[in-house]
Amino acid sequence: MEITWYGHSCFRLTERNYVTVVTDPFDNKVIGYDPLKLKAEIVTISHDAPGHNNSDTVKGTTHVLTGPGEFEIGGVFITAVQTDSASRSTKSKDSIRNTIYVFDYDGITVAHLGDLQKIPTQNEIELLGTVNVALVPVGGGGSLNAAKAAEVVSMLEPNLVIPMHYSTPDSKIKLDEINKFIKEMGLSKQDAQPLLKVSRSSLPDETHVVVLEYQKG
Repeated sequence: MEITWYGHSCFRLTERNYVTVVTDPFDNKVIGYDPLKLKAEIVTISHDAPGHNNSDTVKGTTHVLTGPGEFEIGGVFITAVQTDSASRSTKSKDSIRNTIYVFDYDGITVAHLGDLQKIPTQNEIELLGTVNVALVPVGGGGSLNAAKAAEVVSMLEPNLVIPMHYSTPDSKIKLDEINKFIKEMGLSKQDAQPLLKVSRSSLPDETHVVVLEYQKG
């Protein structure tokens, strides 16, 4: 399968003979980046905010998922787990509900953590099951900061981690840069690549961080 990042929390997941998924399409007038011009059968929305819910920008969509449940669409099995995005110590009437999606493409699982802000409970972690690839917010600004993101990675124990939701030259909102997360993971600077190709045989035994270049949609 191939994973491509389009900035913020928006990814495209593709695999031959399976449906295509786009996660958290954004309103570029609010978030920055180029306007999205993507096609996919499935769009997933982690929560209802301009940085995550612009499903109308994706063409050819037959299913828009906006909350928890279990789904099987075009050969892809999807587990959606709802979390309370706000930390328990700062709960308010404005707290949002966040949905984590786990996509199973013929045994390869990809978890999109959405706008997760707090450390998941053990029950939430167990509901996600085995995670091969974790798409993790790392830049703070209403989602996990670098330290919390590194802690969540240690809990999930994925084979691969792709950071998202951090500051780039084309983003408009205030977020931390990726180097904070890289340092939290005990790594030196990571070179970015345009996309990630994943197969069962290519999955590393130890958790590996992959930084993607954001592509024009």
